[in-house]
Amino acid sequence: MLTTIATVVAGLLGAGLIFMGGSAVTKPQGAAGFGIPDTPVDDPGFRPWLRVKGLREIAPGAFVFVLMLAATSSVLGWYLLVFAVIPAGDALVVLRSGGPKATAYGVHAATSAVMLVTGICLIPV
Repeated sequence: MLTTIATVVAGLLGAGLIFMGGSAVTKPQGAAGFGIPDTPVDDPGFRPWLRVKGLREIAPGAFVFVLMLAATSSVLGWYLLVFAVIPAGDALVVLRSGGPKATAYGVHAATSAVMLVTGICLIPV
């Protein structure tokens, strides 16, 4: 039962990444700038960087589904544990850039925590 719930949460994480990445690719001017202050999201010259960010979110999101289809739950769990480093790092970048703590903790750190808990639940004891 716990593995099933964790697998569903993993799928939601993957879908969320694909959705956010797709939004950054198709409408980069609407991107939130990660929570880093003074990010020039409305600058046409900066939009290609936001598209790169979007593509780099789509790929790991899609990989969650590849693992769900082709690997064991344990492999998916280990992937999520390692992948949780990215949103944790994003939280640190936002904090060190003077960004809003609500974004650092409420978005990035919370995502990392969900990935860690989900990953742990997928790895057999």
